[in-house]
Amino acid sequence: MIIGSRKTVTRVFLWISVLMWGPLLGAKIFDLVVLAGAWSGSPPESLRLLPYGSDYPVNTGDFFIPSSATLLFATFGALVSGWRTPLKFRALLAVSAIAIFATLVLTVVVFWPLNFDLWNYAIGSPKATESVDEIVAKTRLWVTMDWVRVAAAGAGFIAALRAISLPYPENLAPKDPPLVRVLLVLALLAVAAFLVYFVMNL
Repeated sequence: MIIGSRKTVTRVFLWISVLMWGPLLGAKIFDLVVLAGAWSGSPPESLRLLPYGSDYPVNTGDFFIPSSATLLFATFGALVSGWRTPLKFRALLAVSAIAIFATLVLTVVVFWPLNFDLWNYAIGSPKATESVDEIVAKTRLWVTMDWVRVAAAGAGFIAALRAISLPYPENLAPKDPPLVRVLLVLALLAVAAFLVYFVMNL
């Protein structure tokens, strides 16, 4: 009965993960190739095409933020509910969860500061102190690091697809030692704290 309920919950979370990963990965590639391809084409002049500006008044975060939050919840839900599965299956759940978490951490640590600098330069803000060469370099860095996000998303999507395509393991793995369980709880608390920080700083 316990295995059956865990199986159902885990597979529901997995289906949500797969259904969210697909559109998110496709949108991220479109955003990188088409949208970023336009505003990063010939910096600094092309920065006028940055989203949110008068030349492109679209907030891409309206799609990416709620979708990413849902995916984060689903992937970690699958990981927690499927934690007692054998290591090979659990590893797929972990890769999917770590992938979306890593992309969000990368967004905060790398992209938020870059977006701040590029946007301020684009609108001629007094806060913009970078030279043209520095802005060009930051634009190139933005594009390079966004390919890292795409790669992470691709790995997460493939892991979730692989997990949903496999039969759910019927045997439970041995219980983890107390230290491992404590570390898992701390890791989940860290993820929750990061999510709160992310939402509060949008």
